[in-house]
Amino acid sequence: MVLFVKIKEKLMKSVAVYCGHQFGTDPAFARDAKKVGELLARNKIRLVWGGGNVGLMGTVAGAAIENGGDVIGISTHHVIARQEPVHEGAAKIEVVEGINERKQRMFELSDAFCILPGGLGTLNELTDILTMQQVGESKKPVYFLNTHNYWNSFSRIFVHMQQNGFIANVRDYRISAAMTPEELLDLILEKR
Repeated sequence: MVLFVKIKEKLMKSVAVYCGHQFGTDPAFARDAKKVGELLARNKIRLVWGGGNVGLMGTVAGAAIENGGDVIGISTHHVIARQEPVHEGAAKIEVVEGINERKQRMFELSDAFCILPGGLGTLNELTDILTMQQVGESKKPVYFLNTHNYWNSFSRIFVHMQQNGFIANVRDYRISAAMTPEELLDLILEKR
């Protein structure tokens, strides 16, 4: 008699990391970005990122590559020409036509999203994912790495929107926050 045992399928196989193409003013931002890349690689979670070899995005990708991680970068011709040379050590880089196509491709390749410190591009990517959650197009979770309370102001604005009737309930969104890369990984692994 042969028994078939269904093995729990891993839900989080691939995670997009959104973060700045700059380093920011706090050295902890780069330290934590590096640790996130290491932890994803060591836990066999594919990193999807913006493809650039600059700032925090280059740091997270470089750390994943150095630790044997599976990485895929998505960039555009325009972004590469202006500011973000592609990461030479990446296993794969896809170059698409525009920013919206870039965001869509990163969404398609990812099971979840990690939000590290960043600027307007990071905020744009984040709000696209939250809007998709709001209208029911996505149930993919969002994880904030709140290094030195970087995202506290965003949290207050989110609650302010609810208090003023523009968001029904902040708890309707699939958002979690961590203060350290290790806590972030624990949240991701809970969903596996």
